[in-house]
Amino acid sequence: MSVSNIVSTMMAAPLSLNHFLERAGKLFPNSEIVSRLPNKSLRQHSFKQYYERTLQLSSALKALGLRKGDRVATLCWNHHAHLEAYFGIPAAGGVMHTLNLRLAPEEIGWIASNADDRFLIVDDVLLPLLEKVLPFLNKGHQFEKIIVFRFSDASPTTANVAAGYLDYDHLLASAPAFDGYAPHDENDPVAMCYTSGTTGRPKGVVYSHRSTVLHSLVGCMPDAWKLSGSDTVLPVTPMFHANSWGLPYACIMLGTKLVFPGPHLHAHDLLDLMALQPPTMAVGVPTIWLTLIQALEAEPNRWTLPIGMRSLVGGSATPESLIRAFAKRGVELSQGWGMTETSPLATVFYKKHELRGLDDEAWFKRKTLAGLPVPLMELRIVGESGEVAPWDGVAVGEVQVRGPFVTGDYHNVTRDEEKFTADGWLRTGDVAAIDSYGYLRIADRTKDLIKSGGEWISSVDLENAIMGHPEVAEAAVIALLHDKWGERPLACVVLKPSSKTLSTTLTPEMLVSLTALLKTQFLSWQLPEAFVVVDAIPRTSTGKFWKAKLREMFPDWP
Repeated sequence: MSVSNIVSTMMAAPLSLNHFLERAGKLFPNSEIVSRLPNKSLRQHSFKQYYERTLQLSSALKALGLRKGDRVATLCWNHHAHLEAYFGIPAAGGVMHTLNLRLAPEEIGWIASNADDRFLIVDDVLLPLLEKVLPFLNKGHQFEKIIVFRFSDASPTTANVAAGYLDYDHLLASAPAFDGYAPHDENDPVAMCYTSGTTGRPKGVVYSHRSTVLHSLVGCMPDAWKLSGSDTVLPVTPMFHANSWGLPYACIMLGTKLVFPGPHLHAHDLLDLMALQPPTMAVGVPTIWLTLIQALEAEPNRWTLPIGMRSLVGGSATPESLIRAFAKRGVELSQGWGMTETSPLATVFYKKHELRGLDDEAWFKRKTLAGLPVPLMELRIVGESGEVAPWDGVAVGEVQVRGPFVTGDYHNVTRDEEKFTADGWLRTGDVAAIDSYGYLRIADRTKDLIKSGGEWISSVDLENAIMGHPEVAEAAVIALLHDKWGERPLACVVLKPSSKTLSTTLTPEMLVSLTALLKTQFLSWQLPEAFVVVDAIPRTSTGKFWKAKLREMFPDWP
């Protein structure tokens, strides 16, 4: 029997962000982009204006001498010009590098030097921060061109202009005519972000046209973001944090209206903005949403959340109490899990058809899970002895992932063999279990697990339970060294304003009620060794609880 030869007849069209941009300009010219300025006024652009300005930025960068692969850093809040950089820099053949403005100047300087950033786009309101960063650039490295976006009503100062800084809008207005997109391959880099670096120097992750397009397509699916062109999206997640979870790319692809909050991320500001420009979808870390609920509870007659709004939260585990609080106000809160290295969407919660018979109470319990792996994302958990753990909801291990939008290395560093397995999986450092339906339950970061008497205690599970108490605003649990048990949990608690106490310990009555609550979910040996009341829990630059700082605050707690 002869075997006939056959090959695919499909076109070899490369996956490209430029296709998204062209699609936005041609199909969705009337869609809107709204940016909140430092003075809290709103600036509106149509997608047609956005498309034209983005091509102008591309031409301007090429006229300045941008070469293929050159890094262009951004030091910006969430607004329309930052979105122009998302597509204008790759259109010119460059690589957009978002700098995290919440980091210390020394760290920003080190990151910019490690990335070898050639140009910089910076908000005028962040020029004081930039001046602190410049001395920390590595010897011999400097930004060749600094482009200042007039985000506020004020123009760059005379001193800055004299120093050779360029005006963003003037640069666009004087740009030569667009002469086409820079030649590229789908595997060429388009953007880079650095990890948070809480346990060492941050590491650079570089995304490609291909990885970003695939991530966008997967994210828009009904069982992920449920994103469509009829949505209005409020990205509270910073555009310098894992590319605002990839949503800006997807919104441009679909013609989705975007409402950017600018620098105004306090609860009152966000609630005011939601009233002015009601979103159908908002994304952010759980700590931001906790402050929203606290503001709503403090002034119940002042604001309401947009009815029917849905929200995706990520960055840390979401307590059931928070999910219920939003549900009472007509908002569906779901969570996902991922990291800078996964672009970042790796899992997202949705209701599987086979579980449709569960009642509301059962679903509230399930919604504390991190969800199911998204398409194209492979996921496994590996135990301490190196074996792949079963999906039974009980066995725990380190989460390992691989896929077409998962990084396989880091930029400009020697390959870290501790971060990648011999068979090509990324070691995430998160410890989790997966149940028989495929739902991921994050137990902890490897460094935050508490080993007491040889048994593991999840700080995340304790935190979520403690935050279920009606008088608790936030809680973080860390490990204490213990002579007998090795480690024991210490619960650091922030009380709601109505429950404030002058003491650093809980009242006897609250201690009794909180312990009674925890005993319904945990064994006695798993309960915190002690509770301490704190004014606030320190946070990382991306809004997560910074447990390393807490451990520094309580090194020798008795």
